Amino acid sequence: MKYPDVPIEAAPFRSTPPFALPELTNAQRSHVLVVAFLGWLFAGLEIALFVLIHRPAMISLMSTAGTPGAVIDEQAVTQWFAWYQAAFLIGAASGGWIFGVMGDRLGRTRSLGLSVLCYSLFTGASYFARSPGELLVLRFLACHGIGGTWPNTVALVAEAWPAVSRPFLAGVLGTAANVGQVSMGLLGLTFDVTADAWRWTFLVGAAPVLIGVWCLTGVPESVRWRMSRQKPSPQADGPLRELFRPPLRSRTIIGILLGAIPVIGTAANAQWIVPWTDQVEAQQRAVQSEVNPRDSVDPTQASAAPRPRANPKSKARTMVSRSGGAVIGSLLGGLLATWLGRRFAYFLISLLSLCVSSWIFGWLNPLHPWFLWASFTLGLVGTTYFGWLPLYLPELFPTRVRAAGTGISFNTGRMVAAAVVLGTGLIVQWFGGNYARIGWWTGMIYAVGMLIILVAPKTNTTGLQD
Repeated sequence: MKYPDVPIEAAPFRSTPPFALPELTNAQRSHVLVVAFLGWLFAGLEIALFVLIHRPAMISLMSTAGTPGAVIDEQAVTQWFAWYQAAFLIGAASGGWIFGVMGDRLGRTRSLGLSVLCYSLFTGASYFARSPGELLVLRFLACHGIGGTWPNTVALVAEAWPAVSRPFLAGVLGTAANVGQVSMGLLGLTFDVTADAWRWTFLVGAAPVLIGVWCLTGVPESVRWRMSRQKPSPQADGPLRELFRPPLRSRTIIGILLGAIPVIGTAANAQWIVPWTDQVEAQQRAVQSEVNPRDSVDPTQASAAPRPRANPKSKARTMVSRSGGAVIGSLLGGLLATWLGRRFAYFLISLLSLCVSSWIFGWLNPLHPWFLWASFTLGLVGTTYFGWLPLYLPELFPTRVRAAGTGISFNTGRMVAAAVVLGTGLIVQWFGGNYARIGWWTGMIYAVGMLIILVAPKTNTTGLQD
C-alpha cells in the first residue's frame, strides 16, 4: 500500500500514541447536560436579580434617614443602574477570560464548578452590603463567576454530545439563562421587592453553591478535552497567544464582534425596560395622588405622607414578559441557524431586533396596553442570539482552545458593552433620566450586527474541530 506524502509540520513527532479513552455513556451525557443547564440557569437568575432589585435597593441605600418620604433623585438612581450594569459586564468579561483559560488548562468541569461557587458566594455576601459602593464591589466579583460559567458549559455540552444533537442542545443551553430570569421575575411577583424588602434575593442567589460542589465532585470530564491533553499542541505558549495569532486570530476577532452585539443589546437596551417600568409606574401614582389626594393619604397627615411608590409587581411582570419570550427565542436560535444557515439567521435576528427595539422605545411606554406583549416580542427576538452563539462559536475553534476561544469571543463583547452602558449613564443628565431616549439610541447596535455577519467565516456544520 502506498501512503500519501505528508509534510513534516502536519505530522508532529509523538513518542507514544495517545491512549484511547471511552466515550461517555448516555447517562453521563445527560448528567453533564443537567448540571450545565442548572449552572447557566442560576447565572441567568443572578443577571436578572440586580435588574429587578436595583431601583428599590438604591432608594434604600441612598436614603440617609431610611424614610420612604425622602425625595428620590432619579438621575442618581439611573446613574447607579449604569454603574451596576458596567460592573456586571466588565466582571463577566474578566471572568470569561480567566475561567475560559482555566477550562482549557484544568478541565471543563473543574472550571465550571469554581465559576458557580464564585457567583454564588459573592452574591450571598452582598446580603450584608451597607452602601451602593460596597454592593458594587461584591457585584463585580460575583460577575466573574457568571462570565466564567458560559464558556465552560458551552464547551462541556458541545463536546459531550454527537453533532446531530448540537443545534437543539445549543438552543436548550441558550434557554437556560432565560429560564433563570423568568424564575427571578416570578419570585418578584410572589414576594414584593421594595425599598424595605430586597435583601432576601441575595439568599436565593447564594443557593447554587450546592451545584458548584456537585460539579466539582460528581460530573464526568470531557473526553475530547482529556484526549486533547495527550496531543502535542502546535503552539506551546498557551491558548491566549494561539487565539491571537494566525490562523485563529481573524476568527477570534469575528467571534468577539458577533458576541458583542447581543450582549450590548441586552445590557444597554433591553434591560432598561424593567427600571423604566418602575419609574413610569411611580410617576403615574404620584400624578394620581395629586389629582385624588383622598385616595392616597389622609389630608390631615399630608405633610408627613410618604411619596407614592410604584407597584413592585409591575416591574416583575415586565421581567417575566420579556424573559418568557426569551425562553422561546433562545430555544429557536440553534434550530434557525440550522434551517436558514448560520450567517443568514444572524442577519435576520439583528434586523428583527432593530425593528422591535425601535417600536418599543420610539412609540410605546410602560403604560401602553401593548407594552407587555411588546416586551415579550423583544425577548423572543433579541435573545435568539443566545441559542445561535452556543452553536456557532464552538465551531470556530479546535478542542485545545475551545473554552478560551468561546469565552473570549462572548465575554470580550461585554467590555464594549460596558463602555456603551457607561456612555448612556453619562448622557442620562442630558436626557433627564429618560429611559425611552436611551433605549432608542442603544437599539441601533443591532444594525451594526447586520454588517458584521457579512464578513463572518463559514464553519463546518457537521462536526467540531479536534
